[in-house]
Amino acid sequence: MPTKIQTIERLVRKQGNIRARDLKRRGLPSVYLGRLVRQGRLVRRARGVYALVDQEISGTHDWELACLRLPHGVLCLLSALVYHGIGTQNPAGVWMAIDVKAWRPRAGYPRMRIVRFSGPALSHGVMTVRAGRATLRVYDPAKTVADCFKYRHKIGLEVAVESLREGWRAKKFTLEQLAEAARVCRVRHVIQPYLEMLT
Repeated sequence: MPTKIQTIERLVRKQGNIRARDLKRRGLPSVYLGRLVRQGRLVRRARGVYALVDQEISGTHDWELACLRLPHGVLCLLSALVYHGIGTQNPAGVWMAIDVKAWRPRAGYPRMRIVRFSGPALSHGVMTVRAGRATLRVYDPAKTVADCFKYRHKIGLEVAVESLREGWRAKKFTLEQLAEAARVCRVRHVIQPYLEMLT
């Protein structure tokens, strides 16, 4: 029979990251996490998130941690543009959409930029994708472009226009998909003049 510590290490190796709630679900005491950190076998990656010391860090590491910290959050705006390979943005933090009434995490790693959505604007166009060993929630390309126009005062109109132009050029969405996302985000009239320049 493996010891509790061996069981935890196997679980971390399988999942990539582990939280105290993962141990509680399996009837294992969370006190072992602190013990394994002190022994140098685990490292604390973010508040409440632990990984093996020798674990390689993937390119989607910050997104994975953000989605672990906010399981109901959705990667959006600049982070979603990067995920879909649209444009030239390189955000310093992870952009996450959460419900208007949802709890907002305290500062910590990774740095997160939080925007609040509600109703269809929060639920429309959400994709669930695998990244390494984690599951990410991210808006599809059409919804991401519509969101960029909705938040153009926050991220810049030039970013929104670039996302439209580059996403269209790369065939990331159809006109119908973009029209539906723009309707949900209430930016149809804002996008229309820029769309006419492309079509």
